Amino acid sequence: MKKHSNEKDELADKRRFSYRMNVFFFASFVIFSVIIVRLAFLQFVEGPELSQEEASNITKDVPLAPVRGTIYDSTGTVKLAYSKPIQSLYLTLYKNYGDVDGQPNPKIGEVQEMAARLHEVFEKYKTPNSESLTVDQIMEEMDLNSRKANGFMPRLIKSDLSEGEVAYFLQHKDEFKGIQIVEESVRYYDPDTVAVQSIGYLKKFKSSKTLKKYKEVDEANKTQTDPGLVYTENEFVGFDGLELQYQDKLRGKSGYTSVDVDLRNLPEGVAGTTPPQKGYDLISSINKNVQVKTEQAIMDQLSWLHRNPVSGRLHPNAKTGFAVAMEVDTGKVVAAASMPDYDTNVWRTGSISTEDYDKIKYIYQNGTIRGFLPSDSKKRAESVVLLGSTIKPLSVLIGLKEGFFTTNSVYIDRGSTTFGGDNRRVQNSSGHVYGAMYPRDAIRHSSNVFMIDEIGKKLYSRYGAKGVGVWDKYMEQFGLGIKTGVDLPNEWAGRKEYENETESSLTKLAYASFGQQGKYTTMQLAQYTVMLANKGKRMEPQLVKEFRDSEGNVVEKVKPKVLSTADFSDAYWNEVQRGMATEVSAFGGFPYDFARKTGTSTQNIGGKLVDNGVFIAFAPRNNPKLAVAVMIPEGGFGSNSAAPVARAIFDAYDQEFGLDGVPKKNKDKETETSTQ
Repeated sequence: MKKHSNEKDELADKRRFSYRMNVFFFASFVIFSVIIVRLAFLQFVEGPELSQEEASNITKDVPLAPVRGTIYDSTGTVKLAYSKPIQSLYLTLYKNYGDVDGQPNPKIGEVQEMAARLHEVFEKYKTPNSESLTVDQIMEEMDLNSRKANGFMPRLIKSDLSEGEVAYFLQHKDEFKGIQIVEESVRYYDPDTVAVQSIGYLKKFKSSKTLKKYKEVDEANKTQTDPGLVYTENEFVGFDGLELQYQDKLRGKSGYTSVDVDLRNLPEGVAGTTPPQKGYDLISSINKNVQVKTEQAIMDQLSWLHRNPVSGRLHPNAKTGFAVAMEVDTGKVVAAASMPDYDTNVWRTGSISTEDYDKIKYIYQNGTIRGFLPSDSKKRAESVVLLGSTIKPLSVLIGLKEGFFTTNSVYIDRGSTTFGGDNRRVQNSSGHVYGAMYPRDAIRHSSNVFMIDEIGKKLYSRYGAKGVGVWDKYMEQFGLGIKTGVDLPNEWAGRKEYENETESSLTKLAYASFGQQGKYTTMQLAQYTVMLANKGKRMEPQLVKEFRDSEGNVVEKVKPKVLSTADFSDAYWNEVQRGMATEVSAFGGFPYDFARKTGTSTQNIGGKLVDNGVFIAFAPRNNPKLAVAVMIPEGGFGSNSAAPVARAIFDAYDQEFGLDGVPKKNKDKETETSTQ
């Protein structure tokens, strides 16, 4: 019995042992299978990537700043923004001087001594315009703990070295291990301050990441495989105007030096260098001569308004002025002035002093495409104003299109009209009574009451509250209340005051009909004027003619672009153009028949009503070449404040290009030659 029990136990032990062995072999099989699969994955899938990563751990690419393209005026010869070479001092660290376990590195004395010697040299050879660097500032630029850049990256210690500094460091290079003199470029702008807000300025990349574009570039830097597209922290980038708008074309591509590094990420030697590629040159549509004369005309007119009474009083608060001149057929912007302006070279180092910024903070923005408030905004008007009577040609077009009247309809102007339950009364300027008139006469005489009775009231009568939406569609059709599409960043779309909920729909339409319900930019006003001139083609305003490579070859021409077309009867366009014939004394002796409309918009500033001067015109009337829009906030009547600026612009354009296709400066030269 006992023997039988032992045999059973022995058999059970064998079974258990066999089971354990099976489990062991199965587990071993699974483990080895996983290892084999993983090895295969590493070999065939991750192998190439790991090999590339291993190689990149040995050789690193150090970017070299790209050479920025030049911005020229329309002649392709006058430089509005250009780069000049400067010498900069860089330091490459060949030892690890960073903190050790949170404590200063014992070797830090070596670089402290170097920083002190660098400071002595900087102080000895600096020029009056050179920046002063303390020892602590030099130590900060050395970035010993690699917070700003990897260990192998050269550190920029000082830019724009003096001749004495360059000579000294080249002569004593062996005494400063790791220093290198590198030729870079600094941006300069035409000292005549030509269209500065449109041209823009540069800032360092590290301080430009508030802009969406550079946030995206910063993110792309982390995975960028093309070293030429990598931005460095100290690289200068466009921050406004054409410099920002065409950053990618102007920038070019970075060069780079391939550096061998050790396991500590410190440099061991240079494997090779690829030079930077120069960016494209930009040929703008801005003509320097026309632009400078436009800017001067605005400043002269502002000064004149401060000294000469208009309508019985001076206009001391007329301190800003804005003008845009646009070619009718092409949409090219020949001049765009936002005055007063400033010298863009204050941004030359990539930053600006508090003192300099305080001087320009209310004028450095582009008032031709944006709305901004002046320093004493509670007492003065902003950069965009109500259009006043310059809207009346469009009001008449709307009335004709809606069938409220025809080109032969006669309206009796009695000097004033009323509307609404409270019988609100509006009269013509100075209470003029014009009597019987056709629609074109309403434009020429600038009749407020015609616009209210024949357009504002009738829109409300036909559409009720929806009439405001109908008006809005017409405004947008002519580029008012929407962006013009100009190739400049941060364009403003205007302010539709007829969307104000505090007024009745009838009141909105009544006031909108004669230009008191919408604030728009000078660029929008110029685009609208072009449409009046070419009978409905909304041209895209363009500030660029073409791009050229470093050899001067044209790589891209910017072609005129029609954004949309307003479909109106040719008879309607002719009626409106005939009406654009208001008497304007500033154009006395002007040798061309031209279409024009003066405007005076009234608004409440600081509790009192002020008049803003507005003026639009195109010339010649029958074969339009140039359209001009001018705004003088708080300048009084447009005929006295804005029109003289427009006359100066037409004269300047006529000299350079010829409103009849023959530049007058060439005729003047021929006359001089023939009399000699």
